[in-house]
Amino acid sequence: MQIRPILAALRRHRLATLLIAIEIALACAVLCNACFLVAQRWKMIQTKSGVDESSLAVLMVNGFEPTQATDVNARMLAGLQAIPGMKSVTLINEVPFGPQAGAAGVSHDPGSFKNIIGVVDFVLGGPGTFKALGLKLVAGRLPQLDDYQPAISFVPNDAQVLVTRALAEHAWPNEDPLGKDFWCDKFHFRVIGVVDHFARAQPHQYAMSEAQWTVFTPTAPGGTLSGTYLLRAKPQDVRRVLQAARAAVAKIAPDVVLDREDSQTLSELRRSYFKSDRVMIDLLIGVVLTLLGVTALGIVGLTSFWVAQRRKQIGIRRAIGATRGDILRYFQTENFLIVSFGIAIGMLLAFVLNAVLMKFYELPHLPLYYLPIGALALWGLGQLAVLGPALRAAAVPPVVATRSV
Repeated sequence: MQIRPILAALRRHRLATLLIAIEIALACAVLCNACFLVAQRWKMIQTKSGVDESSLAVLMVNGFEPTQATDVNARMLAGLQAIPGMKSVTLINEVPFGPQAGAAGVSHDPGSFKNIIGVVDFVLGGPGTFKALGLKLVAGRLPQLDDYQPAISFVPNDAQVLVTRALAEHAWPNEDPLGKDFWCDKFHFRVIGVVDHFARAQPHQYAMSEAQWTVFTPTAPGGTLSGTYLLRAKPQDVRRVLQAARAAVAKIAPDVVLDREDSQTLSELRRSYFKSDRVMIDLLIGVVLTLLGVTALGIVGLTSFWVAQRRKQIGIRRAIGATRGDILRYFQTENFLIVSFGIAIGMLLAFVLNAVLMKFYELPHLPLYYLPIGALALWGLGQLAVLGPALRAAAVPPVVATRSV
């Protein structure tokens, strides 16, 4: 197939060729970035909580004074544990995908702002909470009874804590984190164990690489650790047990207020937390499909117009020996050149659009492998879109074409 005659023909239709190329360029830029955004959102939705979500629920109450915390905890723990089907009730300050209660910056040195590790979530848990969560210990040891110390305004001091693998790799790369010390202002912590995964309460507020920066802090009940209860039951019973627990609060502790909105199963908390991500994925997929459809229609319309204009030219070529395959390849090659020109511009536009998104929405750089993926998709779309008009052109009988005006 000779490229030069095709290029000469395209030069005679500069405006139409340029319009289709620009449409393809825009499609390429949007397609690459939309696919990247969909992948980012989907990856976030798949965030591993690290806990046994199907068996857990959280019940939150408030409206009591800090001096009443010990009494409220005692009544709530005893009353909730008596509910049929309840396997365990323990105290916790936050759970994955629920309200955030314990985020703070930590560093390698006390009171230092130079050797910062980052902002982490401190999950305070009473005795039995670690086991109830179902966290997977990958190094070190579990908290012992004497590790559960009272919180001082925020967290216990000199706490023996467990950190996630992600946080350990960030804070002490290529080192054994066990026995390492870190500080949150004046509060000192020492690592006694590492868990595989434990998601933050609100991972959307941080970079994806920081979604698992969590510290499990053994804490004695009372004070800071009060009012939020982790319920564990069999997966098939957890919803019923939570409903029974909600109904029982008025009898167990009539002086507290039930937080119905945040008292949910962990499966419901996850579903609610990532609802906007699912909506965004559906919206982006709809935009991509619409844009690809419009692009394909543009290619079909332009090629059909050119076929109608070139009937006599096609007939002459057929009369002097061109086969149907030659005609088909001509239009496919012509389309390939237009699409390739549009893709080249579109790749530049993709990076410009990504730079805008990075500036206003703090997205990471667009990985380079999205460009060939977008190019292959548009090349395939172009060849499919041109196939119908090209087949009609190849089917034109020479005698009819040569007689056409």
